This record gives sequence, C-alpha cells and structure tokens, in this order.
Amino acid sequence: MTSQGSSRQPKYQRIADALRTAIQAGEYGPGDRLPGENDIMAAYEVARMTARQALGVLQNEGIAEARKGAGVFVRDFKPLRRRGIQRLAREQWGSGRSVWSSDTGDRDLVVDQIDVREEEASDRVADVLNLAAGSRVWARGRRFVLDGKPVLFATSYLPSDIVAASAITQADTGPGGTYARLAELGHKPVHFREEIRSRMPSTDEAERLALSMGTPVIQIVRTAFAEGGRAVEVNEMTLDSASYVLEYDFDA
Repeated sequence: MTSQGSSRQPKYQRIADALRTAIQAGEYGPGDRLPGENDIMAAYEVARMTARQALGVLQNEGIAEARKGAGVFVRDFKPLRRRGIQRLAREQWGSGRSVWSSDTGDRDLVVDQIDVREEEASDRVADVLNLAAGSRVWARGRRFVLDGKPVLFATSYLPSDIVAASAITQADTGPGGTYARLAELGHKPVHFREEIRSRMPSTDEAERLALSMGTPVIQIVRTAFAEGGRAVEVNEMTLDSASYVLEYDFDA
C-alpha cells in the first residue's frame, strides 16, 4: 500500500523525500551543502526543473536554505518553540520577566528595530480596541532576531488615553514589558485572545524576515483585555513559519 502511494508521487517529491531522509539520518548536518541541481539530474536522471522543485520542497519546509551563488544548504537553525500559554502567564511578566524568556532560554535574542509613535487608529485597530473613529493610539513596532536570524516583527497598538506619558511610549518599557506597565496604570491584562493564520508573505515581509522563496509566514493577532472586558492592546505579529513550533499546553 505504501509503495503504491510512493510510486504515484511526483519525481521531485520522491527526491525531496530521499534528501530529507538523508538529512534526518545525519548524512548531511546543519550547514552542509546539499547536492546541487546538476548532481540531482545525474543521480536521478531527471530534468533540471525536477531537481529544482525537489530542492524547493526542502526550502519551503524550512529544512534547507539557498545561499546566492553557493547552493542549497541544510538549515543551521534550531526552531523556536513558542509556548503560547505559558509565555503570557501573569507570573511571567508580573515578576519582571519578558514574555520571550519562556521561549528562548539562553539563546541570543536581539530587538534590532524599534519604532514607537503616536498615530490615528486605523479602522481595523479602532474596531478591535472599540475606539471611536479618529482616536489616537500608540504603536510599538519591533523586529526580533534570534541567533542572528530575523524570526518575527510585530506592531502593538494601545489606546493613547491609557498609555500617554507612560514608559509604554518609550523604546524600553522596563522589566516585564508592556503588560507590567499596563498593570501599573490600572489596566492589568486578565485575558488574552490570539487569532492565527498562515499565508504567503508580501515582498516587504519576505525582505524583513530574510525568507527563502516560497516560505510562508504565520500571522498572529493577539488582543489583551483588562478587567471589565476592555481591550487594551492589539498586537499584530508576523512570524517566519520555518523558524517556529507553536506549542499550546493545557488541561482537558
């Protein structure tokens, strides 16, 4: 049964499967160069397009990455495990720790781009935050780089009437980040909602995350609610899908 299914696979998929198996077996380690198109054409007696498609499968899965003028290499990057529930626990940010610390451990995380500004809320943001048309919000844009690899950029929007003149309007929000500062302002987050979808990136998103061609992104939109049900933040995040494992651990 399995062999029949395999025989019906396109040639490029069978080649990709063979290369993936070789990587998993340790024949090619992180950073090693995979066989090139010419090597695959000769070994499997296929056309160049078939060889290119096979390598493209591994790139799309995040297993391999193309380096201009050098070839395709086994990706030398350990995916980041995003613990969606633990990272937002009150004891995390309430004790002065970053929500990221539950994900990264001792890995090297850098925020290399920060853009903090006040602006008029878009219709989309105003709707989520239940603001009147023309209301002002503070926007906090950041790009996160892990072990030298851009993995996420995010923009948080918070109502100006809550956060004006607070540390939230500064580049460095201090220990515990935005949620700890919201608590100090009397708007402690007590409930979160995350909406998740996967899609192909725009040209700008692909450049900002240094994505290989064909790599999708994960979009997460998180809304934080204070007591009484008021939405106090909406955070729009764009993740490199090949850099993440999304983990949700909860009781039945």
